[in-house]
Amino acid sequence: MSANSDLAGGRLTINLAALVSNWRYLAKQAGSAECAAVVKANAYGCGIEPVVEALAAAGCKTFFVALPEEGLRVKKTAPSSRCFVLNGLFEDAAPYYLSSGLLPILGSVPEIDVWHSLARKTGTALPCALHMDSGMNRLGLTLQELENAVGDQQLMQHLDVQLLMTHYACADDIGHPKTLMQREVFKQAASLLPDIALSAANSGANLQNDGHAFDMVRSGIALYGGEALNNIANPMRQVAKLEARIVQIRNANAGDSVGYGGAETLKRDSRIAYVSVGYADGYQRGASNMGVPMRAIAPAANAAYGTTILKGVGRISMDLCGFDVTDIPEDEISAGDWIELFGDVIHIDDVARAAGTISYEFLTGLGNRYARRYVNIDGQS
Repeated sequence: MSANSDLAGGRLTINLAALVSNWRYLAKQAGSAECAAVVKANAYGCGIEPVVEALAAAGCKTFFVALPEEGLRVKKTAPSSRCFVLNGLFEDAAPYYLSSGLLPILGSVPEIDVWHSLARKTGTALPCALHMDSGMNRLGLTLQELENAVGDQQLMQHLDVQLLMTHYACADDIGHPKTLMQREVFKQAASLLPDIALSAANSGANLQNDGHAFDMVRSGIALYGGEALNNIANPMRQVAKLEARIVQIRNANAGDSVGYGGAETLKRDSRIAYVSVGYADGYQRGASNMGVPMRAIAPAANAAYGTTILKGVGRISMDLCGFDVTDIPEDEISAGDWIELFGDVIHIDDVARAAGTISYEFLTGLGNRYARRYVNIDGQS
């Protein structure tokens, strides 16, 4: 536990056994390809150090981060692992890669020049990955830029290229034509470097199990239990459980308005449990029941007390949100009790949909006021 739950308004429990189970499932999906773990954004809000430690112990050998600072945390936790840095190479950061063993992913000509220059100064070929853009138009070398680089023998003798990668734009939609187009472009790029390991698949592409694995898959949201594919049942175990503590249970009458803006008018006499979590904790205002524009798109986020589903009431505020507990007997629930915001009963993707967003944003946006604890609760293979 990273904070005192007696003093906190909310608690976040990370089930490391579920995390490892998800990694093993994804590794099985990948077949003979290596299953790497993406641990950027503090391991999707779950904590780099405990996540990396658990996955390394399970056999994960390669990690991906967005920033070198995150990579330093990975290498400190798992010194023998490989750690690739996704978000470019800045010249003033390059020496830190050398001293720590981080591997830059070079996705532009200037980045290649920086690494090449450093390699010449050290007198040795330096390890790296090359990122080519197969059609997402975000980061990465064009096919022509990659061809030019590969054709420069003086350049390539200073680059120890350990991976050629690309990133799919639409892998969350099964069989999307853009994904198939990107795969063919990537195959063209791969022909330029026939002896280099290849990586294209994120969680969604790996779960499609349709020839996207190549030599390495990069598992992200699915590791943490989030939905990686649209419109199918999610096969992954839930890793994060968020609970909030009841501050007060209030009685209100039919016709009364509730919360900021008086946005919701009660249709029945109600008992409302207010919990000590709000948008300052990353429990987003968009998941409110009334008075938020996306309410025309999705219903409010629910919570749970035991197995009983609780409807959100009124607007989520900075430090508080309310849930209808009218149907729970008064002697069974009281101030100080904990309710589940997502986890065993409520799926995080359902909460994210209620807020008009995705589980990635919800997980990575969870605040630092929660009491965090790490458990190893198995029971599923």
